[in-house]
Amino acid sequence: MVYHMAMRIREFRLEDYDATISLWQRAGDGIHLRRSDTRPEIVKKLQRDPDLFLLAEEHGQLVGAVMGGYDGRRGLVYHLATDPAWRNRGIATALMAELESRLRAKGCIKVYLLVTNDNAQAKEYYLKRGWEDMTVALRIFGKEIS
Repeated sequence: MVYHMAMRIREFRLEDYDATISLWQRAGDGIHLRRSDTRPEIVKKLQRDPDLFLLAEEHGQLVGAVMGGYDGRRGLVYHLATDPAWRNRGIATALMAELESRLRAKGCIKVYLLVTNDNAQAKEYYLKRGWEDMTVALRIFGKEIS
């Protein structure tokens, strides 16, 4: 794991929206942008827990992002992405460590995340870092209500 001295982790600001969407779009097949990722929905997210939406910058360039949430009981990681040109340098690991630290400080004891079935790289990444594959124990359901 290689951390760069110039890397800085900071909280997302709304003016980062276009650059973050671009990063997520370049990140590969693992991130599926939906209606909940539109600017108005991100504004709602920022009203709830802005301290759990983090960006990594290297010399002022956006190189990674993680968006997490906490409902007062459980945490959830929504999107973790590193710019493809900056992969394997510890950026995602640093973002996740900071997110987990912030969730822990809020009293969170369990965090969940979703990985698409076709994203073998993400599955391997999370398993190596102590995440449990709960596929056998759980079935995920979703429903759009508006």
